[in-house]
Amino acid sequence: MWKTTGRRKKQCGRSTTSRSTQPANPRPVKRHNSAHYYAHRVKESLTRRATKVFCAVFLTLFLVVCVAAFILWLTLRPHRPRFHVEEFSIPALAHKAGFENAAIIYKATVCNANQIIGVYYDSAKLAVYDQEQIIGGSPILFSFYQKPKNTTVIEGQLSGDTLRVSAPRWQEFAADLGKGEVVFRLNISATIRFRIWRWHSKRHKMHAR
Repeated sequence: MWKTTGRRKKQCGRSTTSRSTQPANPRPVKRHNSAHYYAHRVKESLTRRATKVFCAVFLTLFLVVCVAAFILWLTLRPHRPRFHVEEFSIPALAHKAGFENAAIIYKATVCNANQIIGVYYDSAKLAVYDQEQIIGGSPILFSFYQKPKNTTVIEGQLSGDTLRVSAPRWQEFAADLGKGEVVFRLNISATIRFRIWRWHSKRHKMHAR
């Protein structure tokens, strides 16, 4: 009788301890959020969206301004005029007695390729060289203004006082021509100023060969 009763007490003790420490079916805790909480969440969401939109607009405007500034810089960046020699001849070299009628005939063009920038030519001078020695030269342009995207023709001849060639030197030219080749170098130097609307740049020296 005592043994049986003792076992039942132990089993009851174990059962009682198990029920008190580990509930069989725990219930989840429900949280009830207030209206202030949801209003705060909505405000944070709107703030994030507004920030993203502002950053996107700012970056777009910044990119547009940079591209516009680059295009404006390319447009307003002055380019120096370009000289091209179209014709160059010394007809008198083909004649034995050509020294009396010695003359250098030339034709060149000067191109202003700028879109909106004009060029003032304060002075320009042409010189002809043979083996690094000048044999003739003279001013070729008076002061004038060249409009944007414009080409000006420069032509004339060097003779008399503007041609510095002696009879022996002329004979050397004729001898070189008989061998098949005579090399001359045409050099044009000018002093120019750029004009952008009402603004004028300082004077620049330029050389074309």
